Amino acid sequence: MSKHNFPRVVITGIGAVTPIGNNVSDMWQAMLEGKSGAANLTRFDATDFDTKFACEVKNFDPLLYMNRKEIQRMDLFCQFGISAAAMAVEDSGIDFEKVDRERIGAIFGSGIGGMTTYHEQQQSLYERNGKPDRISPFFVPMLIIDIVSGHIAIRYGLKGPNYATVSACATSSHAIADAFMIIQRGMADIMLTGGSEAVLCPMGVGGFNAMKAISTRNDSPQTASRPFDKDRDGFVMGEGGGALMLETLEHAKNRGAKIYAEIAGIGLTDDAFHITQPAAGGEGIVRSMRNAIEDANLTIEDIDYVKAHGTSTPFNDKTETQAIKTLFGDRAYSIAISSIKSMIGHLLGAAGAIEAIGTILSIKNNIVTPTINYTTPDPDCDLNYTPNKPVEREIRAAVANTLGFGGHNASICFKKFEE
Repeated sequence: MSKHNFPRVVITGIGAVTPIGNNVSDMWQAMLEGKSGAANLTRFDATDFDTKFACEVKNFDPLLYMNRKEIQRMDLFCQFGISAAAMAVEDSGIDFEKVDRERIGAIFGSGIGGMTTYHEQQQSLYERNGKPDRISPFFVPMLIIDIVSGHIAIRYGLKGPNYATVSACATSSHAIADAFMIIQRGMADIMLTGGSEAVLCPMGVGGFNAMKAISTRNDSPQTASRPFDKDRDGFVMGEGGGALMLETLEHAKNRGAKIYAEIAGIGLTDDAFHITQPAAGGEGIVRSMRNAIEDANLTIEDIDYVKAHGTSTPFNDKTETQAIKTLFGDRAYSIAISSIKSMIGHLLGAAGAIEAIGTILSIKNNIVTPTINYTTPDPDCDLNYTPNKPVEREIRAAVANTLGFGGHNASICFKKFEE
């Protein structure tokens, strides 16, 4: 599909709350240093759980971005999202008094939403022998996924398109894709988009343990997330939030905004195969990557970096490797590939946003962040995963992949901004 009649869309602001840094600068530095955010769980007593560790956000202070009353009325996933959005707004340098707020919207997703709030309110109900008199009047607004985009709109007076996306671990990539399409369609000039997640509670960890999806490497949490390594045994749960300000190039230039990179194309597909396992050979991922590259009016020769979904699960990493080889052929061996999840864990619905930010910074700085904990090569995973150390190389364009339960595949093509 030709994009010549569409406005170009650029990224003018970013914000992040992650297990390795509560702002973009700290997160990026930790990525370059190959730091792991994994440690023993502190949110609850995990003694009886098969997995006793995760990538928790540390030393987070929501008072930097909201008042105490607001905090009391927000689940942690919402606090992460609002904080990341506030950073992206500040980073963009926008003055909302000088723009048409009816032409600005927000799309913000979460895979699960206020699970911690649900757990706490359910416990209260049990403790009262089923009497509902202690259920908070803010329970439902704290629980629902769309509340983050709603809070963003209210905070900044944004009256354009506003909603949430939900597609498991592809959630915030779909949010970015929708925001991109809304701008292309001419329905908005600016979209604040991203995702957040906070499910490190007994039901969250217990649920993924029951699926046998997460690592049980309790003796060494910091080395547990090891994408593409032969000894990988599951993903490591994470939490946090990421936000991006997308803007038409014309609007950004007119207000003198700095530009990180350009979002050039998207590919959205489904495996139509299995609720949790990827399709054989990753055929759905092949199609999503191909569609994103074609949507960007690029070819496989233009892609220098693939930010892999790279979960550290046996099925995903093998299948994603096969998909990259199928699409890129011999070029697959010369493309840089890496998985940010090796450091921050899997942020579920927030993964796409945080990893998009990492990809954008890689393009801007011509640095591929490493896949840490890569020690034992897997014959089924034989590509260049940028093991353990960052690598400097020119990155003209990159594809960022996210995949979600339900067979959802979302690939976004970013490229270096040029006039």
